Amino acid sequence: MPSKNSHLLDDTLLILTMAVLAGCGLIYEYLLSHYAGRVLGVMESTIYTMIGLMIVSMGLGAFAARKVRCAFNGFVYLELIIALLGSSAILFIGALIAITQTLPHIIADMFSLPPDMLPQGGIFNQLSFLAINSPYFFGVILGFFIGMEIPLIARIREQIHGQHLANNLGTIYGADYIGAGLGAAVWVVFLLSIDISRAAALTASLNLIAGAFFIMRYWQQLHWRKTFVSLHFVLAIIIILMFNYGNQWLNQMNSLLYLDKVVHVQKTRYQQLTFTERNMGFNSTNINSASENSINKEFDNTQKNIINFYLNGRLQFSSIDEHIYHDYLVAPVLAGSARHDSILIIGGGDGLALRDVLKYSPKNVTLIDLDSELIDIFQKPQEHLDANLARKISHLNKSSLQDERVTILRSDAFITINELLQSGQIFDAIIVDLPDPSHPDLNKLYTVNFYARLKQLLAGDGLIAIQSTSPYHAKESFISIGKTLNAANYTHVQQYHDNVPSFGEWGWTIAAKIGASPLARLNKLEKLPIQHAWLNLEILKAAFIFPNDFYMNKDNIDINTLGSHTLYQLHQKAWQDQQGIQ
Repeated sequence: MPSKNSHLLDDTLLILTMAVLAGCGLIYEYLLSHYAGRVLGVMESTIYTMIGLMIVSMGLGAFAARKVRCAFNGFVYLELIIALLGSSAILFIGALIAITQTLPHIIADMFSLPPDMLPQGGIFNQLSFLAINSPYFFGVILGFFIGMEIPLIARIREQIHGQHLANNLGTIYGADYIGAGLGAAVWVVFLLSIDISRAAALTASLNLIAGAFFIMRYWQQLHWRKTFVSLHFVLAIIIILMFNYGNQWLNQMNSLLYLDKVVHVQKTRYQQLTFTERNMGFNSTNINSASENSINKEFDNTQKNIINFYLNGRLQFSSIDEHIYHDYLVAPVLAGSARHDSILIIGGGDGLALRDVLKYSPKNVTLIDLDSELIDIFQKPQEHLDANLARKISHLNKSSLQDERVTILRSDAFITINELLQSGQIFDAIIVDLPDPSHPDLNKLYTVNFYARLKQLLAGDGLIAIQSTSPYHAKESFISIGKTLNAANYTHVQQYHDNVPSFGEWGWTIAAKIGASPLARLNKLEKLPIQHAWLNLEILKAAFIFPNDFYMNKDNIDINTLGSHTLYQLHQKAWQDQQGIQ
């Protein structure tokens, strides 16, 4: 008869195993939803859906565990299956998405079809739909097997003790909840900052180690001992390969999602950064050489290639036309402000808006951006990128982030502006260059609360300009930003728009704290204070004109308050309905 010490050892081993496996299960949820969000740009809805689906499938797995005849053998098989799926699911998903995205292009090339006849309907659309939703499939499968763990461990404990245990499930569930909490902490503190394929491999290795310890402890209760040991060795080799080469394979598959050649991919704590390069095949040095002298400060006319930069799969700028976007972001607010001594930029970690601000000879510029790793890339590209790409990035942002007049705050702007208010700082102009409100975390930076606090930082005769998404594709979001800024009690709020080829029709919002409206200030000018490559005063003033009845439904569009998620929901709905983007 087993001794009490033996039972204590068994209980300790099983409870610790349950805690570790619970942490692994939660991490798998995060891994799958996180990867889908990074590649497809649907982080928030994917996480919520994934967690819900996995919880349901875990319940189904718990029911199915009753069909396992031998809990000891079943548990070892279970950990092998979970470790295999957990370590390889991300790669399978990446491969499926890459294949379905490139298949139409392969067929089009095979039959020499023109670009406007790319086969994307019918079965191709169905295959793409299945691939995009494959994370949910793997989440359901993993959840099903993870759900079997608790019932099997509970049965094993009772078989070891040889009796029904009154508090068996309570003990197991207690270990499960604590383990899940620890798993969440490990994800946030450690795994979130490393490559996702390595995070998957490390997590899967814990399942494998749990199975190995289980084999050693309960060797006599197992029927296929040599098979289990062999499978563990094979799977250990697979996990090691995943850890060492998985990220390389994953990046190669992710690169197929982009039209152009991917030249650099990097995962930061907050987002996936991707640089692509397109060879235009010509040298523009000899084109329009008569006007080149006035423009060569803006463009590298000897540069043949176009650099595109993506965050979580969404285009942030293209070197071929980013000057149009940044002209509209920077020129109106600085041309209309009384002074340019002290400027605040929120976002803009790529240094492109900063580049244009520095042309107005400010005494100091404060830039706030959350992603420190992104700033490092654009501040010192030669230390993080290959020499060719680094040279082009340095040329593009004119090394603006290294300017001695610039103070960079690597922090959350929502919190940092409170520190600026406490220090009594005042800025002559404020530029908000944030990504679209496509995530709940970004939504708070488009609220009445945020804009009202920025107003306190703005000089009385200064202006604030805000990137405001597309007035064509996301019209209600665009109008909501203007109404939200107006609700923050700015005296004059106006909006303007123009076409940026890489983005389509795009819009901005500008506001005055007191005094004349932004457009009235621009109307008093004879020309812009600084010559821009694209923008002139006449084009700028025309940008304030909108089509007939553009604001007809304005009264029915809500402002965005803190906690409401109004703008985030409007933005998501607009792009899903009009462009089919998740």
